[in-house]
Amino acid sequence: MLAKQRFVLDTTAFTDTQLRDDYGEGNLLKTVDMLMDLIAKSRIKLNISCHMPPITYKEFSDYMARYECPDKTMVKAETWIVKKTPNRYDTKIPSEIFYEYVQDMRERMNKGMRISESSIWEAAVESLVLMSRGENKADIEAKVLGKAITDFRKRYRAALRKGTLDSAPDLDVLLLAKELGAGVVAADEGIKVWAERLGLRFLSAKSFPKMMEEYLQHYD
Repeated sequence: MLAKQRFVLDTTAFTDTQLRDDYGEGNLLKTVDMLMDLIAKSRIKLNISCHMPPITYKEFSDYMARYECPDKTMVKAETWIVKKTPNRYDTKIPSEIFYEYVQDMRERMNKGMRISESSIWEAAVESLVLMSRGENKADIEAKVLGKAITDFRKRYRAALRKGTLDSAPDLDVLLLAKELGAGVVAADEGIKVWAERLGLRFLSAKSFPKMMEEYLQHYD
């Protein structure tokens, strides 16, 4: 038996759109079923185990339920994905990482505040211009406010969420990988950034199945 390798999977390890194009002809359900078969073969032949924290697995299973995933595929997931809660009390994280995270979030919040102020000013000025031209309130709301809110949400989301950890499932993935000395598999930029800062091995969602196929090809 080969030396054991462990990987902790984020939900995006299954749902990445590039992965669907490469392995499922654009179909999510076909992609996930194929990945489960690959994970099973890798477990039996290569001693590779794939883990998920329970909170991440629930996120994954809820996502699959929305797409009416067949029971047989979810049975495979229950069988081959190891569910384990990370030891949040004893897993050691360098204080420097915590400091960097707090500093990063503070900078993002300040950027979000500037985006908010800019969006308010832009909408106010445009509304005043339209009012001076005799536009009525309903037209101003339709032309200015709707677009302003949409643009603000897009810019605000990019400023606060892109490239950082923004959910409990994301954090649990990293904590479990740190505890197990495992690699991390995801298509999430925030998980990638912080996995690398923690010194964890990171594989993108689209490269993980290619790696297992390469291993299996040489095993066979």
